[in-house]
Amino acid sequence: MGLGNVFATILIGTYALASAAQADGFAKIDNEERFRSVIQGKSLHYPGIKLRVEETGEIMGRALGRAVTGDWAWQSGYFCRNLKWGPRDIGYNCQEVRVNENKLRFTSDRGAGRSAVLSLR
Repeated sequence: MGLGNVFATILIGTYALASAAQADGFAKIDNEERFRSVIQGKSLHYPGIKLRVEETGEIMGRALGRAVTGDWAWQSGYFCRNLKWGPRDIGYNCQEVRVNENKLRFTSDRGAGRSAVLSLR
């Protein structure tokens, strides 16, 4: 899998993680106020990826040498976002968000899909 595919996979929440290992310690964020308080002043990190999810509804950063742009909104208990990675449209997806200390786990398709864990710094 090329680096571009790895990045796209992480952002759309299809990076498979062992669910039993990840289930422990992660608490669901079910409202926008809590989500905003968790991300305020921090960025999301994964090797080769650094993103900011701004309170203004913007997403920006860099991943594997390309710019990442997008927007997000909180809808019915889920983080819903549109993303572009360079010229590539990653698309729209609503994701369940869980937190464990300095890590956020995003699970695609309203919690029914695959997950990715990013560090908060």
